Amino acid sequence: MNQLPPRSGPAAYGDGDKTPFKGKCRCPARRASRQGGSLIAAGVTRTVLGLLALGGSVTGAEKGLWDLLHGCPFLRLCQIPGHCAAKPWGGGVFQNISAPQRPGRRAKVRMDGSSGVIPEEPTGGRTGVSSEPMEASQDGQTAQEMATLPEQDLLAAAKEKEGAPEDAGADALLGPMWSSSGMGIPGTVPSTCAKRQDTTALRTALGKDTAGTTHREGAGPPGPPPALPEPKEATSSPRLGCREQETQQGSGEDDGRDGSASLVWAATPGMLFQEDKQTRLHPLSLSWVLGYNSSLAVHSLMDREDRVLLYISSHTVVIHDLLGNRQCHLQGHTNVISCLCVSEDRRWVATADRGPDALIIVWDSFSGVPVRTIFESHPEDGVSAIAISQDAKYLATISAGIVQRVCVWKWTSPAEKPVCSTELRPEFGYQDYVIFNPQNPYEFVSNSKTQVIFYLWGDGGLQYGAPLLSSQTFNSTVGHFSQSVFHFNNSQALTGTSAGKLVVWDTVGPRTPSKELPVKPHSMKATKLVPLQKESLTVLTAFESCIVTGDVKGQVKFYDGQLQLLTCYGHSKVGPIRSISFSKTPPDPPGAAPNCSTSCIASSRPFVARNFILSTSDATVLHVATDRTNFEKIMEEAKKTVNAIACHPRQALVAVGSHCGLLKVWDYQQTRYLVSRIFTEAGIQCLSYDPEGYFLAAGFTDGSVYILDAISLQSSCKEFKFSCGPVTHISFSHDSEYLATADEKYSVTVYKRVLQNGSRCWEHLAGLHSHYKPIRSILFGVQLDSNEPRLLSLGEDRQLVEYDLNSSSKDHLVVLHRDRVEQVAVPLCLAWYPQLSTESFILTANNCYKIKLYNTTTKMCRKTLLGPTYGSPLEKIQILPTTNTMDPQKCYLAYITKDKVGLQILPVDGNPHKSSAFICHPDGVSDLASSYDGRYVFTAGGDDCTVMKWEVNLNALDAAASLGGEDLIPFYNLLDGGREGEFFRELEDYFYYVQLRNHGIDTLETRQVSTHIPLEEIPSVMRAMGFYPSEEKIEEMINEVKFSKYVDTGEQVTKINLGDFIKLYINHRPAFGLSMKKIQRAFQVLGYDNENGDKVIDRGDLLLLLQCRVYTSLEQQITVLISAHCGIAHCNWNCWDLLQGAAALTEDEMPEEITVEIFAADILGLPIAEPEKKNRKKR
Repeated sequence: MNQLPPRSGPAAYGDGDKTPFKGKCRCPARRASRQGGSLIAAGVTRTVLGLLALGGSVTGAEKGLWDLLHGCPFLRLCQIPGHCAAKPWGGGVFQNISAPQRPGRRAKVRMDGSSGVIPEEPTGGRTGVSSEPMEASQDGQTAQEMATLPEQDLLAAAKEKEGAPEDAGADALLGPMWSSSGMGIPGTVPSTCAKRQDTTALRTALGKDTAGTTHREGAGPPGPPPALPEPKEATSSPRLGCREQETQQGSGEDDGRDGSASLVWAATPGMLFQEDKQTRLHPLSLSWVLGYNSSLAVHSLMDREDRVLLYISSHTVVIHDLLGNRQCHLQGHTNVISCLCVSEDRRWVATADRGPDALIIVWDSFSGVPVRTIFESHPEDGVSAIAISQDAKYLATISAGIVQRVCVWKWTSPAEKPVCSTELRPEFGYQDYVIFNPQNPYEFVSNSKTQVIFYLWGDGGLQYGAPLLSSQTFNSTVGHFSQSVFHFNNSQALTGTSAGKLVVWDTVGPRTPSKELPVKPHSMKATKLVPLQKESLTVLTAFESCIVTGDVKGQVKFYDGQLQLLTCYGHSKVGPIRSISFSKTPPDPPGAAPNCSTSCIASSRPFVARNFILSTSDATVLHVATDRTNFEKIMEEAKKTVNAIACHPRQALVAVGSHCGLLKVWDYQQTRYLVSRIFTEAGIQCLSYDPEGYFLAAGFTDGSVYILDAISLQSSCKEFKFSCGPVTHISFSHDSEYLATADEKYSVTVYKRVLQNGSRCWEHLAGLHSHYKPIRSILFGVQLDSNEPRLLSLGEDRQLVEYDLNSSSKDHLVVLHRDRVEQVAVPLCLAWYPQLSTESFILTANNCYKIKLYNTTTKMCRKTLLGPTYGSPLEKIQILPTTNTMDPQKCYLAYITKDKVGLQILPVDGNPHKSSAFICHPDGVSDLASSYDGRYVFTAGGDDCTVMKWEVNLNALDAAASLGGEDLIPFYNLLDGGREGEFFRELEDYFYYVQLRNHGIDTLETRQVSTHIPLEEIPSVMRAMGFYPSEEKIEEMINEVKFSKYVDTGEQVTKINLGDFIKLYINHRPAFGLSMKKIQRAFQVLGYDNENGDKVIDRGDLLLLLQCRVYTSLEQQITVLISAHCGIAHCNWNCWDLLQGAAALTEDEMPEEITVEIFAADILGLPIAEPEKKNRKKR
């Protein structure tokens, strides 16, 4: 996770998460990082930090790289691969979100839609071939590779640099490698054999000689590729192949590494969990993840003594040590991960996502290091399916767009483009599964629900064949396709269907398993339809010498090569199977005589299988021990939307509720599950503990409310159902005497604790339809002059409603006050502001990125402040609980936006450096909760079915705020050009002009220059600076300054200095300035189409609107404005003269029809973009 100092200057800010840095990266170091330099950064950073911490010295080479790390911000990200070059801070999920976008400056980003080879439309039949096959050079490299690769192949370069023997092959590349481009990734990753003759045979089969060069034209086709041998033990074979080389290099006096060897080179299985816990250097650090994406596979990395799983939670790869109760999080994606694949030896993990700036990242599961990041692989829509070849050298990806693109990547190469690619026809259906042929890395297959496609690639490009298959082919129902696999001992392929059948595919003509493609793609044909069972097949895989299937009934069946049933494993409580992952550990030796499954045996000979992990579509993970047919449930998570979380007010407990009705309570200190309850009637929408921690209230999607015992989760009373729609908010009063709920039908319902028959119980008090738009918050508080509770609700109708609980009676809820808190913006959340001053405030945040403070008694807006600007406004806020050891004047606010979680230092003053945020749930955050001691913040991800636990480090947040500068320095940086810019000098001039006007322009007396101006001049200066506030905003600004010291001194402020004015201007102006889109939207509503088809407003209508709806004295102001624009001098006119001549002047100088461009450029004096200027000239 990475956080960098905030950016400054106009070019560093953009709208939302976009930045103006797009296109080709010009920084060599950043370009190197894109190709794997993040690995070098990780190794050097750890080495140098370690040496400095121990008081050691740093060598010249390390010092140079250390300087490089600090000189190029992109490389500061070390172990986490960042965005594409368009993102200057890189960083993936933990980009420097603490640097907010600049208010008033909306960056326009030009999207660079570069892509790979563009194929022709296939002609004839249902086959296709890439229209622009990559031109092959003499040595077999494509023209595209030659343009991006160094002259030497990565493999050869590594061997030359490290002095490895020429026939070391793939095994030599896991050593420390420093190529000319500054890369430190493994070049060719694990072959599964360690013997030299096997490696040589494999390289010959792949079209290469033993020296590592590509097979040349004219040398004759290479022989068929041999079957890859089985992986040996748990250690990755590249490590075995490199030990001798490491020993030889280690004997040299100076091998150029000096202890900064690659983390990948030094990695061993289980190393992730052996490292000491590092100090958290960021305000928020991901500590634990509850839940996972049940639509993706769960993989077994280790078994037996160390049971380690790998699965996906939202945008994070989780490596979970079940027995050790530990997690490691691989973070780098900014979108939800859509697909993943794992190499045969379980070391290399490739993940991809969908959405803007989609990434493909290859991780080393031993060290957790991202060894390769592919940017802009499928820039339009991201990736829907991914597969890795048996030799782990190649990736196949399929895009997620309507027109899908298939690409093949040599991820061990620094090339940023695919080796070859092609587009598929939309009629093939949505291809969502792909897998390589384990015997031939140049062949793979994909399928949708209705079409299976076979691919063959090489120097000639990527070819595919899409054989036809329908119910008429075999006069039998086929069903929808689920998954496909290549047969392990012949040329056939198999596809499972929803009808419980296997489609057997075979070649029509001879196949050529080489890189020299025939003129037409090889043809596959459905030769057989084998009925296996009635239940739908959901999983199909080949493991060792077996074909393995999984179905919707939770059964796993093993078949031999002739599709004869060997054994079957099943359990009545297992749901539809989503994935099967076998243990790396080989089965017991034959002498052990393990027990066999007796559920279904079709052969008299004993069958021994490895243990395996099952994941189901209902979010359950099971471990199956094949020697005793034991199904052990190891994970059971929410299978539907998670919208509700709540933290216990006095213990380390967090309650999580899901739409599937599952309610679970976790001990978040020990990270263990305590108790659960399933509600079958409806889904859980919201949760809340009472302040004493005795009750847990739950609101449901059917409008019902349950009040449960906080420990046992048993009902304390019968459920209530007084809401007409789903309950969206629920809250207890401070004394646990009242419970209030809000629902989707805009109603507030109150329940009261009463004494009946000698015992206290809950009863319904009253309800009220108090809003006409969705309710955003309900909030209990305490009366200032008593200990009585007070209740408020805030809605999108801009109404803040306070209820009189004391005066309310059965079925009658009394409203005490109803105040409109916004004029244009929509309020989104509500909280009590900490008592940091004499005056008490209510805090709200709106959709215009503003935070407002209202007096708790008068509801007068006392302050308007710029809030965090991280792509979306604040959705929910909570005051972070503080401990007794903390300074009482130091308070913090936790918040969530659409997809981020953050912290804000209080008091809020508009300083952007006092806030920090991090992406937590890219598809949307649904709820926020904080622990009772303020050490942890929890976020619920809604549709991603996960809950994330974030560790809070307030010292890091305070340090970041200090680095941003003190006093006015942070605010100067928010002005165009900063303290030395033209904008600031212009503002100073306006201050002097105002003083001249107040002293009188014609006076000859000595003037006294002051640093203050009267409050009455604030609107004029604001408008002169390009900010046009409404009359209500003007009143709020003046009152904010006038009464800023009234509570403390009893006196009103009558003037303002330049520093306070800058703060006032930054906090009140629109966060992203006045854009042409807003003006165009207004013309769409108010205008009409003229003869040219443009939206225009009649001159008379515009003046009438401005005078009657905006400013009472606008006619005079517009006259002065247009007169100045036209060069008409009227300095000596009095007010009456101006009013008399206004009508005639506007008639002469304003056109009859006002367009958007005329209004913006000529009336408001705003600069407009070049295209709009051209359109204006044409008119």
